[in-house]
Amino acid sequence: MSRLVVGLSGGVDSAVAALLLKQQGHHVTAVFMKNWDEDDETDFCPAEQDLADARAIADLLGIELHTVSFSAEYWNRVFRHFLEEYQAGRTPSPDIICNREIKFRAFLDHAIGLGADFIATGHYARIEKEPRVRLLTGIDEAKDQSYFLHTLTREQLGKSLFPLGEMLKSGVRKLAHDAGFPVHAKKDSTGICFIGERRFSEFLARYLQKNPGEIRTLGDEVIGTHDGLMFYTIGQRQGLGIGGRKASSGEPWYVAGKEFEHNILRVVQGVNHPALFRPGLRASQLHWISGEPPSATLACTARIRHQQALQACTVTVGRQEDCSVRFELPQRAIAPGQSVVFYDNEECLGGGIIEEALPHETPAT
Repeated sequence: MSRLVVGLSGGVDSAVAALLLKQQGHHVTAVFMKNWDEDDETDFCPAEQDLADARAIADLLGIELHTVSFSAEYWNRVFRHFLEEYQAGRTPSPDIICNREIKFRAFLDHAIGLGADFIATGHYARIEKEPRVRLLTGIDEAKDQSYFLHTLTREQLGKSLFPLGEMLKSGVRKLAHDAGFPVHAKKDSTGICFIGERRFSEFLARYLQKNPGEIRTLGDEVIGTHDGLMFYTIGQRQGLGIGGRKASSGEPWYVAGKEFEHNILRVVQGVNHPALFRPGLRASQLHWISGEPPSATLACTARIRHQQALQACTVTVGRQEDCSVRFELPQRAIAPGQSVVFYDNEECLGGGIIEEALPHETPAT
């Protein structure tokens, strides 16, 4: 019988993960992680309710619940990088860094200190441990979270369990309902890892100074002002403040580019405007779960955002932990700072940080 420590978040997924492991006869202990200091906030404190929910689940399961704060680790390893990336006008993926640095590093170390053989979480992904450790996509394609887990190592995965990897979300909620869990219908969190759901621009403005500039079309017409390039991402529609304009097609406006030298936000009209599509990208800071790239040139599939359908591509790996990726079909809204993640069928191979979108190819004359 293994000693398992479950990360109990107060949500339905981790609750059912703990339930399944308990039913399998394991010795289960739970840990609730509080990693954001909300002492200065008066109108938004989700951690208090989440902790109450986690305690209710632990009581129903008859398991011990520990609480731990990784606030310092979160600030130093995750949030500081998050702010630096936004300050540089890039769009980071804090959930990816949070998994690498907090859930599968700080929490894993803490759990081992408690005597755990393995940690378990409510992630929708699968881990194959024989004949070698592999990260596989979750059975529920709509909930698959392998994108957020691609920076983990074989050692981290070897010490981890994902009990929900073979389940559909509907089945998870049914198990929670049948077990009498008060969180069986609780809404899934969609906000920043450990920070929660907030009015994002207002939250970011607490840490980054606004730097207003012009919003211009590709034809250089000034049609509005922005608060600072860091508050926008490629492909963004909401929050531009551009209403109906005379001599306009009436289609929504989207962010197509950022010109840092002149502090200009470029926008286009129409969800399928050609300027939003690029043939590929360049990525750096590559991480391969196996420890090394499968080959110098790799035909595989990839996604540039969570839940995007997998896209066929060719990856050419460089010598400096970077690569170029060319897709079979042009991709919409490739955003620097986000991650590109590679797959071989259902296996997640790893990924890297998007540095730039490749330019459109100029037809030969």
